[in-house]
Amino acid sequence: MSRNEPVVGRAYPRLPMPVTPPTLADVAERAGVSRQTVSNAINNPDLLRPDTLARVQEAIAVLGYSPNRAARNLRTRTSQLIGMRIGPAQEGTANATMDRFVHSLVETSREAGYHVLLFAGDGGDPVVGYDALLRSTAVDAFVVTDTYLGNPQAAWLEERRAPFVAFGRPWDALRPGTDQARHPWVDVDGAAGTELATAHLLEKGHDRIAWIGWRKDSRIGEDRRSGWTRAMHGRGLATTGLASRVEDTIASGREASAHLLGSARPSAFVCASDTLAMGVLHTLGDRGLRPGADVAVVGFDDSQVAQVVPPGLTSVRQPLEDVAVHVVSALEGLLAHPAVVGPGVMLTPTLAVRGSS
Repeated sequence: MSRNEPVVGRAYPRLPMPVTPPTLADVAERAGVSRQTVSNAINNPDLLRPDTLARVQEAIAVLGYSPNRAARNLRTRTSQLIGMRIGPAQEGTANATMDRFVHSLVETSREAGYHVLLFAGDGGDPVVGYDALLRSTAVDAFVVTDTYLGNPQAAWLEERRAPFVAFGRPWDALRPGTDQARHPWVDVDGAAGTELATAHLLEKGHDRIAWIGWRKDSRIGEDRRSGWTRAMHGRGLATTGLASRVEDTIASGREASAHLLGSARPSAFVCASDTLAMGVLHTLGDRGLRPGADVAVVGFDDSQVAQVVPPGLTSVRQPLEDVAVHVVSALEGLLAHPAVVGPGVMLTPTLAVRGSS
């Protein structure tokens, strides 16, 4: 049979005709209002009387109308996108804090009418990804998470008047003579978290509590260390010889805890991260010591690893869901007309107590 020969006697199922999505005009017709009224209901609801707004909203719901985002972006010159640079996962660590934060940020942004655009930058130049997005006007604002001392991102964005909110306090970006930054920020009080962890161990009867933290040039690490110091000194306990500063890897935590067990003989450890605490757990296992029974261990960040490793790692938990809410609120202020720059927000962590303490 020829490929072009018609087939006789064969029935083909009828395919459904494509359904055209409802338009703004359809909503206007159903609600008995003008197209401009529908547009106001979507973009400026405060301009409408409550009964008119309710009628339009009912029509939108019945028809399943979704505003044309592309057309709105062209009209308002906004993208409804928030850019956030994200780096690769670090090998040899147990840190998944950023994953939790990103998920919370995406959910909270969606509820506010925004979407999060994740992008990777050049490892050698932390502003490359930002520059490309600013030049293309692809995003309305940024969320910056790398706020370590000396990071050029904040200053670079400020010079270009690019709106952004930082997750992390501005260690070196305060206005001269004040305690306020030039941009909005949200952070978690790390010192309060480690003080809470140390107080928990003190209440359990420990008086030789060691600290394993990060290098001295880490302001976040030093902030967390200060909470341990404050709690120990508040009880009149010495800290000399009980602290170690290392890189944030499991291997470093393992090595530091082995040294401290041999030299200072602590009965408990407070660590600047769950990664370091995991290193301590390895050392205890090597020596046949039981976490929580022979030596107590507390980490920081309440990672998924902390929740599943036997016997469960006690850890300081950051309220990342609340961080996301405050970040999005600050973004809404920046993108308002006129823009509103609120003060920094410091949130308090909690302690998730498990078998290791």
